[in-house]
Amino acid sequence: MFDGALSSESAGGVRNHEIDMRIARDGSWFYLGSIINRKPLVKLFSTVLRLEDDGQYYLITPVEKALIKVDDAPFTAVEMFVEGEGNDRKLTFRTNVDDQVTMDADHPLRVVIDDETGEPSPYILVRHNLEALIVRSVFYDLVDLAEETDRDMLAVWSAGTCFEIGGTLWK
Repeated sequence: MFDGALSSESAGGVRNHEIDMRIARDGSWFYLGSIINRKPLVKLFSTVLRLEDDGQYYLITPVEKALIKVDDAPFTAVEMFVEGEGNDRKLTFRTNVDDQVTMDADHPLRVVIDDETGEPSPYILVRHNLEALIVRSVFYDLVDLAEETDRDMLAVWSAGTCFEIGGTLWK
């Protein structure tokens, strides 16, 4: 288990350490304060990214477990594809690392409202407890598909599941 030290070795021979890597809220990856511009490298790192039970993000390989900083969600949903209509609609999102995920019961939508600003932050579960922040323009497209429920909420259907977006102030 990672003990917060800069470097240690677990009983299984896995090297635990913290590295100066950060994922910004917009999905940009940084190493030693410099942006990583090589998308194939970012995509590779994303495949070994995990959110552990301690609430921390790690890059985990068979021989290394490196703690990194994530400002918000590790991914951003940058595009939405719509197939079908109404209750039969299927919404699929593409992330900044080119994962494609269909919003369904296993990949739900979650909307957090900022207490100070009232601004929504929408997320979709991608994989391994890792979420993507849905970028504003894509969220607006999602809201355009929403319908008002009998509880004065906006909701949208995808893959046979109804997801509440929030109050009617966004319609």
